[in-house]
Amino acid sequence: MDFIKLIQTRYSVRAYKPDPVPEEVLRQVLESARLAPTAANRQSFQILVVHTADKHAELKRLYPREWFLQAPLVIGLIALPGQAWVRAQDGKNYAGVDAAIVMDHLILAAADAGLGTCWIAAFDPQAARDLFHLPPGAEPVVFTPLGYPADAPKPKHRKSLEQLIRYERW
Repeated sequence: MDFIKLIQTRYSVRAYKPDPVPEEVLRQVLESARLAPTAANRQSFQILVVHTADKHAELKRLYPREWFLQAPLVIGLIALPGQAWVRAQDGKNYAGVDAAIVMDHLILAAADAGLGTCWIAAFDPQAARDLFHLPPGAEPVVFTPLGYPADAPKPKHRKSLEQLIRYERW
């Protein structure tokens, strides 16, 4: 698909078919995430792949919406701040930024493969740590269901370019 068309048509899916995602399609989506740029190429993240079958009760602790559990997979991006590049001037750790870039690549690759996703930041971080046995220093950043959409996109509401762009100075 043409990239501009892809980003225009991608949407946050909130209903999923139970159809399994073929392993080769999942691998392609994960490979796109692996190739995402990260600060100093540190790749300070881990991608968590969770099959939702028989895990609905546990996953409800993470995010309680029913549609979250409809997809056959949930993907989590886990940042590793201890391995991330840190800007010397102010100590800004880029692990969260890197994880967001990786998830963005994953979401776009999923859309290109005909899969649906929905960026979930409103999850319970302690439930994520408990459910997935995250080690100390591992920070859950974002989750998404991954599966075939069972809904249709609604109109997108975005600010105009003029509202978002400044040239030369604030």
